[in-house]
Amino acid sequence: MSQLMRILSVTVCCLMLTACDDPFIFMSGGALSGTVSELPTSWQLEEETGLAQLETRAEDPYSINLAYVQLDGGFYFYAGDTRTNWVKHIEQNPLVRIRVGETIYPGRAVRVTSDQEIASFADIWVRGSMFQRDPRNFEEVWLYRLESR
Repeated sequence: MSQLMRILSVTVCCLMLTACDDPFIFMSGGALSGTVSELPTSWQLEEETGLAQLETRAEDPYSINLAYVQLDGGFYFYAGDTRTNWVKHIEQNPLVRIRVGETIYPGRAVRVTSDQEIASFADIWVRGSMFQRDPRNFEEVWLYRLESR
């Protein structure tokens, strides 16, 4: 009987998770919920780096958790050297939404290709953890800056 209860508990938990549109840890979600606000002209969040959620593909919303970096008033997010699903979505349509806390900011993802800007981002990024992948070590980098639509 206890094995049946465990299976039932796991099944209920999985069903509850799939009912939620927000991304969950390493699983993607759908449309983000929260209060929509205009993009700030200069980002001034409490932390230099942190966790946010990114929503791509407005016609069939796809959202994920990701780490961000603030740099010179800009908001940056990074896929390393991997052309992830969300990178492919941005290539098709750069209009995205970022949620920080409970606030959603509609914007446009602009790919960063400047070596100087990538290096400035990397200086902050690699300080976060010894496990952070340094973009200066890759031939191709999927780094984006959030700008106004």
